[in-house]
Amino acid sequence: MATPVNPGDSPDLSPDLRVRIDQDSCTGDGLCVQYAPSVFEFDIDGLAYVKNADGELQSEPGTHVVVPLPLLTEVRDAAEQCPGFCIYLERADGTLEAGGPQEEPAEQARADAG
Repeated sequence: MATPVNPGDSPDLSPDLRVRIDQDSCTGDGLCVQYAPSVFEFDIDGLAYVKNADGELQSEPGTHVVVPLPLLTEVRDAAEQCPGFCIYLERADGTLEAGGPQEEPAEQARADAG
């Protein structure tokens, strides 16, 4: 018999992961909607927004929703593949898990050196 896993023991099972989109950076490519249509949807402005657990579009820019654990992989993939780097997968304390703006290696090297 398998031992139950405490969600706090694994970052992938943490119940406090949430996701939001920075609409100012959204390019409208739709990869997020393809990866996780239960979590992301386009609004009339052509930009992606998150949906709550009831499937209701949250059209207020920057609104975050809790990530359903069965969709964690899809949401993480959407955040990592987004060409606009506008999806933020975060813990409740604001720690970034995936997504967001990506620094170029040269920019990172300069930041580390300076």
